[in-house]
Amino acid sequence: MSTDKDKLDRLFDFFREIDKEKLITRQNYITGCKRKETDAEHAWHAALMCVLLSRYSNREIDVLKTVTMILIHDIVEIDAGDTYAYDKEGKKTQREREVRAADRIFGILPEEDAEYLRNLWEEFEQSETPEAKFAHVMDNIQPMMLNDNTNGKSWREHDVALSQLLERNKRTHEGSRVLWDYAYENIVMPNVENGNLKDDN
Repeated sequence: MSTDKDKLDRLFDFFREIDKEKLITRQNYITGCKRKETDAEHAWHAALMCVLLSRYSNREIDVLKTVTMILIHDIVEIDAGDTYAYDKEGKKTQREREVRAADRIFGILPEEDAEYLRNLWEEFEQSETPEAKFAHVMDNIQPMMLNDNTNGKSWREHDVALSQLLERNKRTHEGSRVLWDYAYENIVMPNVENGNLKDDN
């Protein structure tokens, strides 16, 4: 019983720790532009999108594994903070900050669980498996959708150009050609045409 209690104590320590993800603010605005979304909201939104859009993956994926990957991919920002997609300076130290955070936060868990989630987080970071590639599709398209839904508010605030968005999404088609084509035609280009994204191509 004591062994079970020790494991459960560590699991609940982890659950309490990750509640802090609700405090990490991102740059995208929620519907109505009332405030910016949090990391936890982003993860929930992208995870549910994955459940319903997984049929459009280029390759068959383990949906539960992909959803889990999405739910944990930003947990490291509890320590590392949110690095905005187009923050060149922040990107220089992002990997170092996030690895240190992953070691600490996943290290709260019992060893077996820590290894599982830490490896899953790294799989997302490497973006080589079908699940990781599709998780990145969700991670990239969800903020595009929010920008489209808020008249490009975050893009306009940060003076984001089309070339920057295309560079960030240069591998999105590897996870889903259908969803990238849809996003490009129905989200990206209309926002270039209306001036929410700078047309620098």
